[in-house]
Amino acid sequence: MTLTTEDFDYDLPHELIAQTPIEKRDASRLLVLDHKTGEMEDKHFYDIIDQLNSGDAVVMNDSRVMPARIYGEKPETGGHVELLLLHNTQGDEWETLAKPAKRATVGTTIVFGDGKLTATVTKDLEHGGKMIEFHYAGIFMEILESLGEMPLPPYIKEKLDDPERYQTVYAKQVGSAAAPTAGLHWTKELLQKVQDKGIKLVYLTLHVGLGTFRPVDEDNIEDHKMHSEFYQLSEESARTLREVKANGGRIVATGTTSIRTLETIGTKFKGEIKADSGWTEIFIKPGYQWQIVDAFITNFHLPKSTLVMLVAAFTGRENILNAYEHAIKEHYRFFSFGDAMFIK
Repeated sequence: MTLTTEDFDYDLPHELIAQTPIEKRDASRLLVLDHKTGEMEDKHFYDIIDQLNSGDAVVMNDSRVMPARIYGEKPETGGHVELLLLHNTQGDEWETLAKPAKRATVGTTIVFGDGKLTATVTKDLEHGGKMIEFHYAGIFMEILESLGEMPLPPYIKEKLDDPERYQTVYAKQVGSAAAPTAGLHWTKELLQKVQDKGIKLVYLTLHVGLGTFRPVDEDNIEDHKMHSEFYQLSEESARTLREVKANGGRIVATGTTSIRTLETIGTKFKGEIKADSGWTEIFIKPGYQWQIVDAFITNFHLPKSTLVMLVAAFTGRENILNAYEHAIKEHYRFFSFGDAMFIK
């Protein structure tokens, strides 16, 4: 049966879209779903410890969100231009989104702040994107920290008081345009408890692109082209995961970004876990044959998104839509600053 984008739609009351993070990260709610039976339990995220067994591995994406929104002007006209940095392609070239795009024609120079950073538009891209080459003296990421703003998802309208709340507590590798939000629920204390129980903590990196929010425009999901994201799994992490698998432990992924990385590697190496890095366009949807991941933590995702399709590939479409219906009825909070699911 061919599935359509409409098959992954659901009605979400607007007031359930979380606008601000909950005060204590691990006090968010947790819907536990058994993907085989469809049975559900209402918990809190700090109860995740009871869902994990000694010998399991919890895998987390340590990518850090860049302050990727910067405001500049064209020196010859004074016209304002807003850039959103998506990813670094090579050297000082970046793929960006410009607003208004018509002010950022090829050849345009844009000046930021006191002029320590300037940019030249070098190429037009699809979806309104622009290729930009930056010019500066010093360390680019330090300049970006001083000039840039955290780019929150489009459905969050309220200002974030503490930008660190849109970072995981273990964020380290700068490069994401959006947070790997399932990891926002972890606290250092809870991770310590997990480790004390004999569970391995394993880190990988996938730099999240804004394509993660892009709706699926095609009716037939087979026609959708996935965005590309950079991932990296170290030899140390790969070795730990191989040992966990060999000893009968579960690989528990934190978030769809960790899933995408692990399953990209599993698909590439026919079920083996090897150190690897590169770009992935993996589109996990119903019918996908899972290679590595045994269970995972995830947030509640946008209707008709590739992320709902990914989760449905594990649970079955009916199970996940039933779970979302339950979450709406019980007033769970949705999307980036919302509550979580543990799917086992």
